[in-house]
Amino acid sequence: MNIEKAVLSVITINKEKISGGAPIFICKTKEEMDNVAANLEAILDGISHALSDELYIIVKH
Repeated sequence: MNIEKAVLSVITINKEKISGGAPIFICKTKEEMDNVAANLEAILDGISHALSDELYIIVKH
């Protein structure tokens, strides 16, 4: 299966602002969130985008 143009995951430290169908990773600190986003970016072969200080998404363009 070849996925194109999709949100692959969401990483946050504020679970109250998140819902949806993509996998969601809740972190305790900003440092943990940064680390998880960097790792998932490499694992999923996607691109990480910081939408705020509390939220990253990993997308496939």
